[in-house]
Amino acid sequence: MRFFGRRDELNILEGIYNQCCESYGKITVITGRRRIGKTVLSQKYAENKDNIYLFINKKEEKLLCDEFIILYEELTKKKFIGKIEYFYELFELLMEYGENHPFVLIIDEFQEFININKSTYSEIQRIWDKYKFKTKAHVIFIGSIYSLMKEIFQNEKEPLYGRADRVLYLKPFKISTLKEVLIENNSYNEKNLFTNYLITGGVPRYLEILNEAKKYNEKEIIDFIFQKDSFFLEEGRNLLVQEFGKEYGKYFTILELISVGRTSRSEIESVIGKSVGGFLDRLENEYDVIERIRPIGSKKDSRNQKYVIKDNFIEFWFRFVNKNMSMIYADRFDYIKRIIERDLPTFSGPKLEKLFTEIIGYNPEYGLIGRYWEKGNLNEIDIVALNDLDKKIYFAEVKLNKDKININKLKGKTVNLLQKYKGYKVQYEALSIEDIDRKLKEIYI
Repeated sequence: MRFFGRRDELNILEGIYNQCCESYGKITVITGRRRIGKTVLSQKYAENKDNIYLFINKKEEKLLCDEFIILYEELTKKKFIGKIEYFYELFELLMEYGENHPFVLIIDEFQEFININKSTYSEIQRIWDKYKFKTKAHVIFIGSIYSLMKEIFQNEKEPLYGRADRVLYLKPFKISTLKEVLIENNSYNEKNLFTNYLITGGVPRYLEILNEAKKYNEKEIIDFIFQKDSFFLEEGRNLLVQEFGKEYGKYFTILELISVGRTSRSEIESVIGKSVGGFLDRLENEYDVIERIRPIGSKKDSRNQKYVIKDNFIEFWFRFVNKNMSMIYADRFDYIKRIIERDLPTFSGPKLEKLFTEIIGYNPEYGLIGRYWEKGNLNEIDIVALNDLDKKIYFAEVKLNKDKININKLKGKTVNLLQKYKGYKVQYEALSIEDIDRKLKEIYI
């Protein structure tokens, strides 16, 4: 699959490189979940520049140095005389080279030095402080374990705290980019766009796998995922076990409960039978897997709140893969597909709401965008968008079947909320899959 999207990120990186050439070295951190395209982005940016790419594999530091010194020689066009045993020695050689040669240094899976040699971080800090204003290197540190990269660069007790000039948190493709991918493969329609968004969430690697297999519609994708030895069946575990560590089972239980609709702390605790406040806090703030949402217009300390899984694929995996793992190991795929056929419409509804919320979020007309509900989940409104500058408020009801939307009923749900926004111009809208193109065109054309 060719390179799609990421124009904003490429422009940011190009701007940083120009600063390096004109003044002195810069550090950029690129992080984000696995399969999101961090490596591809960095290599695309560096492809027409002098660059060196170093992947930190799980092996002895000396063996890493033996591998990397060859790449150093290719970059500098000089034979290295001597021997290095520590990564920081190579890093210093590269900073020296950068004194007279602007170049890009990409260090991938940088968090692995925690397991290889943690003192590397303090040595890099020492060397960077020595060379920053002399070198013209653009150093890019990439890491896919979010919690560890956050610890390395944002914990004030760590040596590299404050050294990053820019942190890029790479997100999934925008819906417009997802549409572009499908159009290029002659497989675009609004239903296919929604299905790919629902299951992949716009994660580039998943789109690439489905594209290579020429799977684009709902049946093709479900059949492809739910077959023996499918890449996707172990993907959720592969993504999160290393992140969560030895307590991953407790986190998995909470995420599975959220995926089936138990979105409040009290609902989760009623099943687990004990307090989960600490786990929810870490899932939100340390691992960045869930987020806490409150109704539009509520106070920050309101207890009327819900938890949602941020990543579409992770939520799909917990709802339909992890929940049915015993049947998967027994190769009962036909039975699982019947479960999916039954439950997917219910699961899909909130994701269609999320899709339209993202599209509306691209519109600079609105500031705050979210949902609304009252205590006991009364008067739920799928999308609320506020424009406080021009005194406008927008309400939308979203359903898979547009015929089931009643605008008068939607208006009735807004009565209490509108008491807080008297004098605002109000707009109501009914949205379904067939409105995706229209809403995209409102933003981009």
